[in-house]
Amino acid sequence: MNLQLSLIRKWWVMTEQLIKGEDYRLIAPYWCNRLLLWRSESISKRKWIEKVGAGEHSTEFLIKKYMDLGFITFKPFTQNTMTLGYPSATDTSRILNLEHKGIEIRTGNYEWGAEPEKLYFVIKHGVSLA
Repeated sequence: MNLQLSLIRKWWVMTEQLIKGEDYRLIAPYWCNRLLLWRSESISKRKWIEKVGAGEHSTEFLIKKYMDLGFITFKPFTQNTMTLGYPSATDTSRILNLEHKGIEIRTGNYEWGAEPEKLYFVIKHGVSLA
């Protein structure tokens, strides 16, 4: 499965030069839907989103709790397709295919765009795929 991520020029250049080996996405409903796989009917997405919206627990706490219980996991991506903006499919100069090395929830590198002490979905990439 392929994960496509759009980047601004600064992060694109660092990623293309293999300086920046990870990308950060906010822990928010949009990214939860794109990155998480629900494995159990025991808790519905709707019920989970209601808990988050009510401020009952932090999103990060609920993700870790439900992962520990086996209700959710990260989707099984094999490739990260990084794009400079939103190029056409034929504009290969603005498309970079990288090996997917996993996703973690943790703080990121300030020099690569992360805010200090803030938790993110950290999407890790490996070598370039031709």
